[in-house]
Amino acid sequence: MSQPMLAVLMESIHPAADAPLMDAGFRVEHVGKSPDSKALASLLAKATVVGVRSKTRLPKECFSSASTLAAVGCFCIGTDQVDLSSAASFGVPVFNSPFSNTRSVAEMTLAEIIALSRRLFDKSSQLHAGTWDKSSASAREVRGRTLGIVGYGHIGSQLSVLAENLGMRVVFFDIARKLSIGNAQSLPSLKALLDISDIVTLHVPDSDRTRNMIGETELAHMKPGAILINNSRGKVVDLTALAAALQSGRLSGAAADVFPAEPEKNGPGFRTPLAGIANVILTPHIGGSTEEAQEAIAVDVAEKLARFWKHGTTATAVNFPQVDLPQVREGMLRILHVHRNVPGVLGTMHTLLARAGINIHAEFLQSDRDTSFVILDVDHFGDRTLLAGLQSMAETIRMRVAG
Repeated sequence: MSQPMLAVLMESIHPAADAPLMDAGFRVEHVGKSPDSKALASLLAKATVVGVRSKTRLPKECFSSASTLAAVGCFCIGTDQVDLSSAASFGVPVFNSPFSNTRSVAEMTLAEIIALSRRLFDKSSQLHAGTWDKSSASAREVRGRTLGIVGYGHIGSQLSVLAENLGMRVVFFDIARKLSIGNAQSLPSLKALLDISDIVTLHVPDSDRTRNMIGETELAHMKPGAILINNSRGKVVDLTALAAALQSGRLSGAAADVFPAEPEKNGPGFRTPLAGIANVILTPHIGGSTEEAQEAIAVDVAEKLARFWKHGTTATAVNFPQVDLPQVREGMLRILHVHRNVPGVLGTMHTLLARAGINIHAEFLQSDRDTSFVILDVDHFGDRTLLAGLQSMAETIRMRVAG
């Protein structure tokens, strides 16, 4: 309850995040870049919530030394930069924004489909170098061609609609059963999709199942002259095998926005097997980097952090038991209690409250393997000894009264 109400937002997070946090009572401090380890430790030591993007790493030691830190917001899709299990073990939920940049990624993918089919990147590079080449060789319209979408989630399905509007035939493969949109056709396997697609685009998460899902064998199954686009995760495609397929003429083009290892800061020195190959578009992980996407992400994550602080809502946290209750009613007190998932904790809490004559009006408990989180709406009371008793239970990880 004595924690400083400070939200530290790093890596030039869009200022649209400020309003939801300020409405929840936070003072907002912006940091324009990813801080070094010493500066990060200093920021975490005073923050109540922090916001990061993809470059700021939060390992276990960040949570063990940040006693005031209540929540983390990843203002991006991924959460790989945060040690999620360690955050949970210290009672810190982590929130992200998995869907706010879907339109931006879908639009860039569509632009790449057209650019690669028309070889626009090659023509532009040649003209920048002073070579006029008006040949139409290998330049194709996208109308009537088959687009194969691997991963038919928020991005894949939105791309499906855009591609059909251009007159493309759309097929897709997803490990989960998905309802097709428009005239898109679901296929039973990745191989079936590769066999018939003129252009293949990947929109899958990073997992054991998806790493190197496109390698030498899969590339050999693709149609001669096909195009491959990867705007999903860097470890999904074997880039050495892709480079060989492009150089041999097996594939006619490719685009990559993500790579197995990406620099932590901007600057020269990046290397990839795809560099210098004709009709290959390389971009530095900018699929979701539009003003619209960054503003939407900022509002989305900031609102999640604000709801957690005000009401205890963890329904969208990626590493925490999913708990939510309506806004606390007037005259009641909301207790947020994170504890080890062992028997008897709730009973002890009930006993302490009952002995003090405090009635429980609402309760929501959820647990995962190691951690439990309970919201209790109780009669309003000012007994600091009772709060201290709940806080000092041996199983308690973290406790506060919702602000």
